[in-house]
Amino acid sequence: MIKINTQIVMKNIVLFSFLAIFIACGKTNKEPASLTKLKAQKSDLIAQIDSLSLVLKSVDVEISKLDTLKRFTPVTAFMTETQIFNHFIEVQGTIEADQSVELYPESGGNITKIYVKEGQKVAKGAVLAQIDNSIIESSIVELQTQLDLATTTFERQQRLWNQNIGSEMQFLQAKAKKEGLENSLKSINAQAKKLKIVAPFSGIIDEIFGKVGGLAVPQMPVLRLVNLDKIHVESEVTETYLKSIKKGTEVELNFPSLDKTMISKVTQVGNFINPNNRSFKVRVDLNNTNNDIKANLLADVKIKDFQANGIVLPTTILQKDRLGKTFVFTLKKEGGVYTTQKTYVNVQMTYNNQSFITEGLTKNTLVVDKGSRLIKADEIVTLVD
Repeated sequence: MIKINTQIVMKNIVLFSFLAIFIACGKTNKEPASLTKLKAQKSDLIAQIDSLSLVLKSVDVEISKLDTLKRFTPVTAFMTETQIFNHFIEVQGTIEADQSVELYPESGGNITKIYVKEGQKVAKGAVLAQIDNSIIESSIVELQTQLDLATTTFERQQRLWNQNIGSEMQFLQAKAKKEGLENSLKSINAQAKKLKIVAPFSGIIDEIFGKVGGLAVPQMPVLRLVNLDKIHVESEVTETYLKSIKKGTEVELNFPSLDKTMISKVTQVGNFINPNNRSFKVRVDLNNTNNDIKANLLADVKIKDFQANGIVLPTTILQKDRLGKTFVFTLKKEGGVYTTQKTYVNVQMTYNNQSFITEGLTKNTLVVDKGSRLIKADEIVTLVD
């Protein structure tokens, strides 16, 4: 009985208070007054309304204490705290080997020998394949024989010339013939090297295109040589983020096919904007000593363009009023009950359903989480775990 009588008394107080304001308003409408007097009356009425609002709020608090049958909206809440907020630019990239080439013959001919197999490791300078050089080899033998004879002749003429025997012309002719044959031999040896395919660097034979007995021509590759120890990721990023990405910017790389994640840094930022898609290239160098990352593998690239320490909230609890301002509901404990407050916040950046708050909230503020869409400002709620 005490609970019911208290409610009736409190409600009557509020009713009579609003009735008094209504009567007062009626009187002011009948009485002619100056603008100054009307403004003073308005200020007085606003003060009365504010006072009555406090009384009403106090009455609601008392009712909540006495009326055990009344049910308030249940909500959950969490205490704000400062933490690191990271924002990433997400793009796709492709793995490229720093040393990956298709080897072409410099001169055409039939392939007489392939010295390697696919998957085989080779050292720099190793001969990988041989193109028919039988004609050149015969020429080399012939020239070498002629050179040997010319060298012997020159040496004899030189000894005679040193003894002032013989003519100078004979000495010069012998010398010229010897040097001419030496140059011819060097030239033909150079041609012979063009009939060998040599490894320009150490690596792995990734694929062999040619076959023994097949025809090799300078327009068609014979082998592919790859070194995966040093690789890099190339990505194209829209020019909007040109100011945010610098050499040394942290990058997170994820390889879905390998279920592998790596942390690295931007090695190079392109200096050319592609006019077709308004983007620039970003390169990230990687060490791949295990060779588990393959050329042309796709990578999810996350470039960190922002990092700060502050209040971070789930984006789902942010709301907007009719003016487009962002707010959240916070809780204030008064007389043993929790009352909601509309708190306006400034959101600087959002990523992965998390928002970085720069204004409006401080550390150790109780923010409504679940149930925030079911309540309004200055409402008593029930806080649940």
